[in-house]
Amino acid sequence: MRWIWIVLDSCGIGAAPDADRYGDEAANTLGHIAQAVGGLRVPHLERLGLGCLVDLGHPADQEVVGCYGKMRERSVGKDTTNGHWEFVGVVLDRPLPVYPHGFPREIIDPFEQAIGRKILGNRPASGTEILKELGEEHVRTGRPIVYTSGDSVFQIAAHEEVIPPEELYHMCEVARGLLQGEHGVGRVIARPFVGQNGRYVRTDRRRDYSLRFGRTVLDELHDAGWPVVGIGKIHDIYGGAGIGEAVHTEDNMDGVDRIVQWGRRLDQGLIYGNLVDFDSLYGHRNDPIGFARAVEAFDRRMPEILDALRYDDVLIITADHGCDPTTPGTDHTREWVPLLVWGPRLKTGVDLGARDTFADIGATLAEAFGVPAPQVGMSFWKEVRG
Repeated sequence: MRWIWIVLDSCGIGAAPDADRYGDEAANTLGHIAQAVGGLRVPHLERLGLGCLVDLGHPADQEVVGCYGKMRERSVGKDTTNGHWEFVGVVLDRPLPVYPHGFPREIIDPFEQAIGRKILGNRPASGTEILKELGEEHVRTGRPIVYTSGDSVFQIAAHEEVIPPEELYHMCEVARGLLQGEHGVGRVIARPFVGQNGRYVRTDRRRDYSLRFGRTVLDELHDAGWPVVGIGKIHDIYGGAGIGEAVHTEDNMDGVDRIVQWGRRLDQGLIYGNLVDFDSLYGHRNDPIGFARAVEAFDRRMPEILDALRYDDVLIITADHGCDPTTPGTDHTREWVPLLVWGPRLKTGVDLGARDTFADIGATLAEAFGVPAPQVGMSFWKEVRG
């Protein structure tokens, strides 16, 4: 038994029932990027059923061979942390702390003391814009840039020639140790960058340091002896819990390369990948055209993923939230996410309906692999088995 599970970061498919609580009533990430380019051309995702879930901007012309549905999030919030932990059976019923006015001195003072440097920033900001604003001062002074966003994150940006990545990672570990309890943000994120004269570019050496929220189906798989390979930021999101092999990636295409490579070499277990460019390069930067082209580029790689599947394998494609680049602001959006399921031995064309929680994936994973199920979620394994 093998599963290949791919999270298309931020690829939401329309406002969730409670989107009004988040100001996201108008959100529809994939629908709006399809409109921006006069129709989204993703024939392989259409064959899995994506066109049954969201208007792709052109008449459906593909036979649906996958099982398809949509999932709403039960956890409070719309961050990567909330979505991914709910996938594997943990529903967060209280919002993680956010800092629209920056972090309090009770966090910043001991952080500065521990790292031996003063900081810059300490406010919500776009990751690219704050480099334009403070990059030169950072290079001149050596002071790391601390910032946050609408999500529960503490981000530290540093030029790799000023603060080497290993030192930056240590700073993140210090911050993670401080950010507990009432200040327990979902993630501390290292944001290294390079460049000069104001032309700064973030590198692929990003690292995420997540809180842990208890035991998950990933732990059950790992403890039962099933290999679990985390590709992209998966290892970081779960703080390494339940992940046997961590594979960091440079970008979406490198992520697909690694998924395909592991699909050809791993005999059994779970290959679990996150492709983050949709979110980081296009959603947060209000670039619907770039977002659409990135989704189409992924779709063109789908045949390689499908070719790596064996007779009894299962492919699942979903998303963790939305990040509609056409709505005001640059934050994530509270949306339904797609659930696309296909395998050579599975049924075809099954409508899995509107699922009440992301945890249905974890429940299905547990049933398929014969490990204890999470306390939340309803398995759809019997609905899709051939």
